[in-house]
Amino acid sequence: MVKEAHGTYRIADLAENDRPRERLALLGAEQLEKAELMAILLRVGVEGKSAIQLGDEILRTMGGLLGIQKASIADLCSVNGVGPAKAAQIKAAIELGRRLALDSPQSQEAISTPGQAADLVRYEMQALAEENLWVILLDIRNHKIDIEKLYKGSVTTSQVRIGELFSKAVLKKAASIIIVHNHPSGDPSPSPEDVALTKGAVQAGKLLDIEVLDHLVIGAGTFVSLKEKGLGFA
Repeated sequence: MVKEAHGTYRIADLAENDRPRERLALLGAEQLEKAELMAILLRVGVEGKSAIQLGDEILRTMGGLLGIQKASIADLCSVNGVGPAKAAQIKAAIELGRRLALDSPQSQEAISTPGQAADLVRYEMQALAEENLWVILLDIRNHKIDIEKLYKGSVTTSQVRIGELFSKAVLKKAASIIIVHNHPSGDPSPSPEDVALTKGAVQAGKLLDIEVLDHLVIGAGTFVSLKEKGLGFA
């Protein structure tokens, strides 16, 4: 049998060595291409395209895994061969990846580097379509107490109230904070407004005895530490 009655192609129709599910069991998931992993989620392709080819088309159309993470169900359904059920499966897999990052042992360790702080938020923040500003609250040993999501939309010094950056830190007796915000463009280069906000926060933190350890700007798969760049920290 080459096709289903509806003209779709099954993974089972491929040569055994080319079947993603069998390859995953034999070699491990890390050895599979992204399109093969997508094919396992999709299970079947469409007329003229295998599940692997459909997976590759979704990746190309959406702009890779980050694009899929940002995409809505409707966006995914715009690809021929992807209906609500398949789109939901794909989004569920992406969400499981996000939760895995939050549940990882590293997220419970003391934060000692900008990279560790960025790992707490960048999986979620890099997919946001709008600029957001969050504050990571830390205890005296630099363990995460909480992450406060404060602003959504354009984050400028005229909109951000410095006091709000510290309001929950005071209530939860945080010893220090790390400010994080994303650039939806994917370019994490700090703007003059980012530097001005950092300066204001650092000064306020000294008055409140709550240290601002860093201000991170999250981009597409990368980030910038203003502390490392010497921007806003006198």
